[in-house]
Amino acid sequence: MHTAVPANHAATKARTSSRFDDPEPKRILIIGGTQFIGRCLVTELLKAGHEVHILHRKSRHPFGKRVRNLVGDRNDAASVRKAASDTRYDVVFDNAYDWEHGTNGSQVEATAQIFDGKISRYVFMSSVAAYGDGLNHHEGDALAPDDHPNPYARHKAMSERALFRLHQRTGFPIVTLRPPFVYGPANPFYREAFFWDRFRVNRPVILPSEGHRLMQFVYIKDLVELMMKVMEMRNAVGHAFNTANPKAITQHELVEHLALAAGCREPRFISVPRETIYRAGGQVVGEKLYFGSYYDVPAITQIITKAQRMLAFKPTEFDAGLKITYRAYLKKRTYPKPDFTFEDELLSAKLSATRTA
Repeated sequence: MHTAVPANHAATKARTSSRFDDPEPKRILIIGGTQFIGRCLVTELLKAGHEVHILHRKSRHPFGKRVRNLVGDRNDAASVRKAASDTRYDVVFDNAYDWEHGTNGSQVEATAQIFDGKISRYVFMSSVAAYGDGLNHHEGDALAPDDHPNPYARHKAMSERALFRLHQRTGFPIVTLRPPFVYGPANPFYREAFFWDRFRVNRPVILPSEGHRLMQFVYIKDLVELMMKVMEMRNAVGHAFNTANPKAITQHELVEHLALAAGCREPRFISVPRETIYRAGGQVVGEKLYFGSYYDVPAITQIITKAQRMLAFKPTEFDAGLKITYRAYLKKRTYPKPDFTFEDELLSAKLSATRTA
């Protein structure tokens, strides 16, 4: 998506962008900087010599004295204003999503308005989910409607529409990124590690149905590199970017790639109909996981030629990224001890059905 700026906003846009495409250190605010993407971003920004502030709900963060801590609730614009508006920032990265209550378009817009006319770049972390459904999306495709049944998809789409409307009205310097599944070291979601825990004890992997659903990924460091690029590049303003490995893969292929990274030459697969899994209580997130956290969802894929052309995006080869991630997994496993009870129930039912067939 590229939204043209009205002529009467050209001077505003030029003024807010004039400091960019230069290597000067900047003062940067990250809304939500303590989780997966935020942690990696903070680390890289500090390496590049920038001044970093983070805004989140807690009174402490893990980064030491180099990073200023601001306490606020990203869903409450008054709270954000109180915490951050007294400081002049060059760039704001809006990474936070409230998974318990949701973060809707009005809340994102209210936060953005606090910084309108005061910053040179506002980078919003959207998602491929903003498209709602479908394959091979380009950035100009329609986003999910306001009544889409998935609240995450609905909120991301509504947030992007609100931000680009603000861009049209005032020249607000928005850039949005739409990653699919993000993987890499320190992933807080039980995804790659879900399968590696099973390979290590020689357990079979349950494939929902035949494992044909398509999936697409982006390596955490590739995503953060793009975040840093779009904060510097003047011509990125007013654009959305798809950010992924170019090739979508099936769930079956994913498990094969994960097995290769772990040195498991012959992973075992057992196919169980998805309907059977659901009837038994299987969940895409929660206690009765059967294929990693939120991995078994309807496919949404994207085309990345725009990011390749405008941002010189060169994604890390999937197997190379997984090998790095696996080495990190071996050094520090932060997930609870895996519970195989539900899978054993599914496998036992599958065996019984086979014997009586």
